[in-house]
Amino acid sequence: MERFAGLVWATVRAHRLAPADAADVAQTTWLRLVESLDRINEPDRLGAWLATTARRECLRHIRLQGRVVSTGDNAVFEAPSEERAEQRLLTRERNVALRRALGRISERCQELLRVLAAPEPPSYEEIAAALDMPIGAIGPTRARCVEQLRRTPEVAGLEIG
Repeated sequence: MERFAGLVWATVRAHRLAPADAADVAQTTWLRLVESLDRINEPDRLGAWLATTARRECLRHIRLQGRVVSTGDNAVFEAPSEERAEQRLLTRERNVALRRALGRISERCQELLRVLAAPEPPSYEEIAAALDMPIGAIGPTRARCVEQLRRTPEVAGLEIG
């Protein structure tokens, strides 16, 4: 669980479920793993299996609920720090600008960048499974998405690592 928790949460967050719904879907994903342990034929592909299962559970939840509620989870862009108050303020302002800019780019790019921003970045195979896209398209799509993000007015003049 420790190894793949970030992947499961990133996949769930990419679907913008409400916090309680996201927690339910993540828990259901782990439950599906326990239920399917005897049917896992390729343990080295467990990350891809979990990403696919999380994506399917999200879609199932969305279909059953009939709507998607934005999580408002700002923590995805903020890392805890012990910086001085000035630096924390600058960091907070940069993160606000990034969140606004993220809202201006395509949904597909938002999903991809959120998954890539997971605390433990998943492998390209896991990302491909989570977002249902070819592995070879991830790098070029990421580059286009970052370029879209850089062109937004909110990010102009910001230094993004």
